[in-house]
Amino acid sequence: MKKLLLIDAYAWIYRSYYAVRALSSSKGVPTNAVFAMMRFLLKLEDEFPGWNGAFVFDLGKSTHRTALAADYKANRPPMPDDMKPQIPLIRDLIRDFGWPFVEYEGYEADDLIACIVRAFPEPAIRIVSGDKDLSQLIDGRVEMLTPSKDGKELVVRGEKETLEKFGVPPCAIIDYLALVGDTSDNIPGIEGIGPKTAAKLLTEFGSIDAMTAAPERIGKESLRNKIVAGAERLALNRKLVRLLDTLPPDLALGEDSFLKKAPDYEAICGSARELELRSLARELEKRRTDALAKKSDPNDGKPVQLELF
Repeated sequence: MKKLLLIDAYAWIYRSYYAVRALSSSKGVPTNAVFAMMRFLLKLEDEFPGWNGAFVFDLGKSTHRTALAADYKANRPPMPDDMKPQIPLIRDLIRDFGWPFVEYEGYEADDLIACIVRAFPEPAIRIVSGDKDLSQLIDGRVEMLTPSKDGKELVVRGEKETLEKFGVPPCAIIDYLALVGDTSDNIPGIEGIGPKTAAKLLTEFGSIDAMTAAPERIGKESLRNKIVAGAERLALNRKLVRLLDTLPPDLALGEDSFLKKAPDYEAICGSARELELRSLARELEKRRTDALAKKSDPNDGKPVQLELF
């Protein structure tokens, strides 16, 4: 297992849902998220041949974070009604494309991804997600694949790109997010400290611990007072932002847990036809034919390139 792709499942399902709107079958079955996810899965098939990995799902609320802060993620709206019936269809689709699942009650996908990264220290890992908290995992072996500005491509976020984006290296992302907060997770930062100020402070001091240990070194009085007054909030934020280290004891994951199988294009074509995704059904039928040809001649079966959405 030399190359591992870990996909933040719900991050991409939600992204797919909002990328394509007002699409449904003649029977009234909403299909917009299914359509966009099918394109995404085809893109992974084209761009990452030979990679193993898994789609990692949230399953229930993060129990350890809600124990720390009852209002953690309390600002998030419920899943849209027309998205709910698409989730089982998408899960079946991911399986038909040959991807394993990883999920565990009470664990967020980000935590499971972090645990997998630490449990398997050898393979090169790419994490497919736009969540900035996963940037804390980036190092010489681990990179992220995040959406491009136009949303049609995946771009690499490594150590250099992390520094360019946030102004701090991956090892400082926890402290950076503790300072600025994370509105998507309902984690308030320190009032008046934005990304530029947080990056400047961390560049100067290296860590929140160094700031709070010697606050007199913070030149601007108003900023010094905010850091001192917010010490308790910062300590809590760091606990909320830091991803877990260890897999649940009864979640047994070995290398075979991440073995990617060849897509079942027969099943995928059937789903596309049933859901009346006609343009994709035509593309998938070509792939099915190419896959059959490739079995008899490995030089055939060239993949069709598709944009994400």
